[in-house]
Amino acid sequence: MGKDSAKGSLQLFIGRTLSTLIMAVGSIILALIISPGDLGLYAIALIPATTFALFQDWGVNSAIIKYCAQFRAKEKDEKEIGQVILSGLTFEITTGIILTVISILTANFVAVLLHRPDAVLLISLASLTILSGSILGSAQAVFVGCERMVLITYGMIVQAVGQCVLPVFLVYEGYGALGAVLGYVLSTISACIFASLLLYFGILRKLHVNLTKQINFRQNLRPLLNYGIPLATGTIIGSIVTQVSSFIIPSVANNAMIGNYKIAINFAIILTFFTAPITTVLFPAFSKIDPHSESSVLKTVFSASVKYASLFLLPATMAMMVLSKSIVSTIYSDKYPYAPYLLSLYIIVNLFVIFGSLSSSNLLSALGETKLLMKLNLAALFIGLPLAFFLIPLLGIPGMIITSFSAGLPGLFFILYWLWKNYKIKLEFKSPLKIFISSLVAAIVTFVYLTFISAPAWLLLITGLALFLLVYLVAIPISGAVSQDDINNLRTMLLGMGWMSKILEIPLSFIERLLRKFLPTKKQSEN
Repeated sequence: MGKDSAKGSLQLFIGRTLSTLIMAVGSIILALIISPGDLGLYAIALIPATTFALFQDWGVNSAIIKYCAQFRAKEKDEKEIGQVILSGLTFEITTGIILTVISILTANFVAVLLHRPDAVLLISLASLTILSGSILGSAQAVFVGCERMVLITYGMIVQAVGQCVLPVFLVYEGYGALGAVLGYVLSTISACIFASLLLYFGILRKLHVNLTKQINFRQNLRPLLNYGIPLATGTIIGSIVTQVSSFIIPSVANNAMIGNYKIAINFAIILTFFTAPITTVLFPAFSKIDPHSESSVLKTVFSASVKYASLFLLPATMAMMVLSKSIVSTIYSDKYPYAPYLLSLYIIVNLFVIFGSLSSSNLLSALGETKLLMKLNLAALFIGLPLAFFLIPLLGIPGMIITSFSAGLPGLFFILYWLWKNYKIKLEFKSPLKIFISSLVAAIVTFVYLTFISAPAWLLLITGLALFLLVYLVAIPISGAVSQDDINNLRTMLLGMGWMSKILEIPLSFIERLLRKFLPTKKQSEN
């Protein structure tokens, strides 16, 4: 299972890396040639479409992933899988069309609500991404459920190229925020068309699905909606705080400050190199396990997912936090002075990976406990809304960030309690805590170095990152955060990752030598 997940993770990692690098180039050039005010207006124009898109899916995409993975594991008839895919896709397209029309018709009212009456045209254009995004999301769900991660990679790269080239070109031609929005819309539509072609030729045609044959949509949709609606309702409820916060922010922050926040989010996307592959492969992996007959396997996979996710995500997050000023200044100099602070605050939520923040909700979804997730999101709503109305007017954008991750923390800890009570799945906290401490030590050493050394931002970024990695790789084996068994496990999992396994073998071998030097073999095994 580790090999399969690692192979899928590699394909997603490559796609995420390439697409993010391409979009990063586009975002950097865009932020350099556009004014902070227009960048903020561009971000505001996307808020309504994002809000409407919450009511488009209704959990059908998650259901597609679950049932495709289950049917394939049980070797069911290919036609059954095809029926599920076509039924789900039809539902997604229908809801996408309806919500796109509603968004366009209400654009004027929403623009006034956002205190930006001049953004009506931008909001209307951005509405087109609801339909294209629905088709794109459905195609990606099928790719995940059928474990064809490489197809997601192709789609991400096509979309990234569009988002890199089109907004930059249109802004350069003098269209400002309008050019940025129009470029974003056209890139999403292009990715949608490309993903649809991949879906047909890469999946549907191989399943021998007859697109002209009548399908019993009602029968096929029933299990999808029964599974997905509680999950989607929970997602909608959980997103209300974020969307309400997005509508409050324009009244307490100017366009330039929102532009700084947009830059912070752009850099935070780098961490999705680690989070997106992990969370994407966990759902189908958990879905393959029978929690009753394979309880020991489930416990092992959950503990391993938390530990190995922490091993990569914690140092990446802390490195970005301590190097945030150097990162932003290297590219933008002093154009976005508040972005480093907002970036550091925004990514704090990733530190909760040691409590299973990436694994726990995926496990509940795979177990079919969507109603429980809905209740937890409802609890987060009752916590988050009062915080939003109190903290955002008081602190502005920092208040929105604090609200967003504070509202979900009680639910995270309740999930851990629920898993222990119902399935005896206990979070193995010792190793993740040691990984956290090792990352913290590396961050402190790097912070001290940056404080006392005066040099250009780009030089501080390179040397600071090198110092952080060195300290972290030394601290990990000395602290006992990983053992020889972990090294062996990672090597086994990485066998399916081709050339990437050779690159990752370098730090693994380094850690292994330190393990042999500082820790006896017996103690290694105990860890």
